Amino acid sequence: MPMSWAYSSSEQRGESSLRTVHAALDEGTTLLDTADMYGPFTNELLLGRILRQRRQDAFVSTKAGLLVGEQHIVANGRPEHLRRACDASLRRLQTEVIDLYQLHRPDPEVPIEESWGAMAELVAAGKVRALGLCAVGARASRRAGASLHQPTLAQLDRVQQIFPVSSVQAELSVWSREALEGLLPWCTARGVGFLAAMPLGNGYLTGTLTPGGGFEPDDVRARHPRFTAEMMAANQPIVAGLRRVAARHGDATPAQVALAWLLTQGRHVVPVPGAKKAHWPVQNAAAAKLTLTAEDLVEIDALPVAQGSWD
Repeated sequence: MPMSWAYSSSEQRGESSLRTVHAALDEGTTLLDTADMYGPFTNELLLGRILRQRRQDAFVSTKAGLLVGEQHIVANGRPEHLRRACDASLRRLQTEVIDLYQLHRPDPEVPIEESWGAMAELVAAGKVRALGLCAVGARASRRAGASLHQPTLAQLDRVQQIFPVSSVQAELSVWSREALEGLLPWCTARGVGFLAAMPLGNGYLTGTLTPGGGFEPDDVRARHPRFTAEMMAANQPIVAGLRRVAARHGDATPAQVALAWLLTQGRHVVPVPGAKKAHWPVQNAAAAKLTLTAEDLVEIDALPVAQGSWD
């Protein structure tokens, strides 16, 4: 997403993004997670240039069900829309099959069973291999004026009866742990994969952002309550704690500690960090080799709750 949408447009450069994805694949990262709304559409087109050369190296995940308007993001879970969206994604991604197709958000105007049933038909047609649902970003979307809803556990139970849920994608990080109380246990009990979105707190947990941010006007963080100068300063103890843990592991970084913590939450938890420059996926991949000690985990669990409202 950061390569094409929602973050600083001046840093969205096609050739740099291509190098970044190639670097990730070279490091053994396989999951490429995108959505038709990123851009919109340009992110899938970007990945299509990669997949044309390296389809065998990638597990391709994309999403449908959200439309970007001039003022708002709106949900569209109508079966006919999801069918058309899948065909369009296949063309943009230059692939014959999507490994994981995700409902970006349930449409409050459409029974989720209808949306899910249409997506199951895509699996039967050989266009999609597995299905997932997203719960990420609903709070941010409400700030933008959209009427969007996260799937409830009851909804997940209902769609599971229609076609297996292979994954749930939701925000989870050291500074945003709500999913530990509901969604993650649901996934763990059923062997469902959990894609941890925004695992580095929109970049904050890397420790490279300074209070005040200096974000460009089109960057969503410029209007994010947690990225005001006051809140960024107030949340510095979280990054300081990650730095202390990292210091016990040689040249580890706060970002690597944050990703390694996620990997301790269960073998089915897969962090999905964004990146715009080629050195970031190389550093992110190294987090898989970082083994946190019991002392490390106790210290991370004791870090203060992040300050600043999401709403």
